[in-house]
Amino acid sequence: MGSNFATELADNELFDLDLETAIGIHLQANHYPPVPRSMIQPCIDAIDAYYDEDYQRLIDLPDPITWRDKTQAPASAIVEAHHLDAWLPQYD
Repeated sequence: MGSNFATELADNELFDLDLETAIGIHLQANHYPPVPRSMIQPCIDAIDAYYDEDYQRLIDLPDPITWRDKTQAPASAIVEAHHLDAWLPQYD
């Protein structure tokens, strides 16, 4: 699993999944412990920020998740922590 599975999910050639479902599977299957499903939308928001080249855009986090005791995290931190590289523009 890991990065190869994430790449397959992002390419969406083997699976016919919408982005929310693909990210959800990635967060649950490629992380231990699994990342809560409530992080799906923040991950999508972080990916969107990368497409806009706004890497430091602050993304709201769901309760009770915090980043450095804050309720928002920069897109770059979310992408890095959740291994979202396969969904970033350079992989298109």
